[in-house]
Amino acid sequence: MANANERRGRTIRSVKIAFNIIDLLQERGRIGVTEIADELGHSKSTVHSHLRTLEERKILVRETDGYRLSLRFLDMATHVREQVGNYDVIREEVDSLAEETGEIVQFGIEEHGQVSYLYKAAGEYAVETRSRVGTQAPMYSTSLGKTILAYLPPERTEEIVRSMSFEPMTANTVTSEEELYENLEAIRERGFGIDDEENIEGLRCVSAPVKNDEAILGAVSITGPSSRFTKDQLHGELSDHVRRAANVIELNTKFS
Repeated sequence: MANANERRGRTIRSVKIAFNIIDLLQERGRIGVTEIADELGHSKSTVHSHLRTLEERKILVRETDGYRLSLRFLDMATHVREQVGNYDVIREEVDSLAEETGEIVQFGIEEHGQVSYLYKAAGEYAVETRSRVGTQAPMYSTSLGKTILAYLPPERTEEIVRSMSFEPMTANTVTSEEELYENLEAIRERGFGIDDEENIEGLRCVSAPVKNDEAILGAVSITGPSSRFTKDQLHGELSDHVRRAANVIELNTKFS
């Protein structure tokens, strides 16, 4: 019987090394060959060969004090963003809602079993969060993730849930499949999802799904401190805000 790695397919070591280098440069900024080799546990000659190849492909830029990521990543990011056909509509509605409420407003989609942040806007009273455009977060501990999970095809939802490790982020985090499925059923019944200090202590979030007919495109959310985001407001004014925003995005997507 094939083992788990064989079922997933073969991987290529040199490609892994190249992407580990890219990830490290993204995290650390401009660094040199020795530091990269020490950090990743490869020989300097191996790292140097990969750096030269990436430089030749214009993925990296070599400077006097080390290597950095090139501006090609901006071009790649723009291309990826434009693959989302309703991006301009999402951006306009998220910006509008952030200005109207003064809070953090975000749009997320599902990628690789996690919620990926496509767009984020901060209003006048917004508090800082650790989410950034292009980063990922667990689906079980975020309102965006749970809301998307609730409306994915059942087989995809089950596949994602089976892969979860349910690491507790706070004392309120969902920590079992049974509890998560109860959450998803509640989301489908009321039409919006809630993060009640489940991902970050002191922050609450409410999200609404954005659909195209029966397909889930993503979800839009508002995030703020629990002192402003009371449970009554989550189930009232704030959930109304995100559902209206989701409806605007849906309508503009359908008729654009």
